[in-house]
Amino acid sequence: MKHGIAAENLGPHGKAMSKAVETCVHCGFCLPDCPTYRELGQEMDSPRGRIVLMKEVLEGKLALSRALPHIDRCLGCLACETTCPSGVEYGELISPFRDYAEPRRQRGFFVGLKRKLLSATLTRPERFRYLARIATLVRPLRRILPGSLREPLDLLPGKLPAQEKLSSLYPVTGCKQTGRIALLSGCAQQVLAPAINLATIDILTSNGIEVIIPEKQGCCGALAWHIGDGSRARKQARRNLKAFPEDIDAVVTNAAGCGSGLSEYPMMLADTRELDPARKFASKVMDISVFLESMNLPQPPDPGRTLRIAYHDACHLAHAQGVRDAPRKLLRSIPGINLVELPDANLCCGSAGTYNLDHPQIAAELGAKKAAILAASNADMIASGNIGCLSQLKNHMEKINCSIPILHTVEIMAAAYRNKLS
Repeated sequence: MKHGIAAENLGPHGKAMSKAVETCVHCGFCLPDCPTYRELGQEMDSPRGRIVLMKEVLEGKLALSRALPHIDRCLGCLACETTCPSGVEYGELISPFRDYAEPRRQRGFFVGLKRKLLSATLTRPERFRYLARIATLVRPLRRILPGSLREPLDLLPGKLPAQEKLSSLYPVTGCKQTGRIALLSGCAQQVLAPAINLATIDILTSNGIEVIIPEKQGCCGALAWHIGDGSRARKQARRNLKAFPEDIDAVVTNAAGCGSGLSEYPMMLADTRELDPARKFASKVMDISVFLESMNLPQPPDPGRTLRIAYHDACHLAHAQGVRDAPRKLLRSIPGINLVELPDANLCCGSAGTYNLDHPQIAAELGAKKAAILAASNADMIASGNIGCLSQLKNHMEKINCSIPILHTVEIMAAAYRNKLS
């Protein structure tokens, strides 16, 4: 190996990890779009710096403990992949490296307990709903709580929306059936914003698409995979491979992080007997914006007014899945819509799964900067495609007393078709 990495000792991801290291020419094009480099200004907190650290660890030249603080601070937003002129597949390196590192690191008792509790609650809607209800009661006391607890409380709404129990099947309404999809219902999203799934089902069934909600589905596995808990991620991936039917046109997601996770099943399950099923499954995964844009939907009715909509690119939609045009085309299809493009659109808002909980200060700084950009847009409405981003943006917009409504793209589209866009 050019860099001395013994790929054969790194398991099924060794070749891909080695290739990512070799491809990086350390040009620095990634630096302006790396959130942690911009916040901290340290080379080791940039993509190319982290690549050097991972390389040194894998070659046995650097202790893992020396590299982990910088690796842990990576949001995994993959903006560096979008910017990189050499085509470094950073995502093929960072998540497998975390999977490699996790069983080799030492964590304190309380940190380990915190991670287990998060995995046991955030990925189980019924448990998360119970915890969130308790948190809303505690929220008025946030000023006397330590900072590590204040930020998580801020991400929860002041009042949880009413629970919506989903059916296993939603038939087409008012038109001829032209397709059939299976919808990933999500975990935290079912608790924090159930209206997103309802809007998704409404717009699909009203336009000829039957919607299946597989009853035995579970967490997509992205949360575990991106923090290095590969064992849990693979277990969750296997569950979904069994739960989702094959006789469908697409596996549709309306959360960018989940869609990215589902697309990574071949990486999670590399060198296992489920690799071929994982590839087949991943080939059917589509973000709701991509699926709707492919349908050539009829134009929504004219809302009777001009609206400025600012679109926020969720990192795991724009960078991880390469989806940028579809949501914009959908929004522009609404008569009277002026789509506002934002400065620093490539920059992460600081959500990134559990990042708010693990690195609250950096997440808060990124969220505050993104909120300032959105407030300055003078938009009538803000659209995005990921529940984590929506929660983060709402939190930081409230902190600057900005009341611009923040909605999922599909919520805006569904409202437009019902002529209830205001």
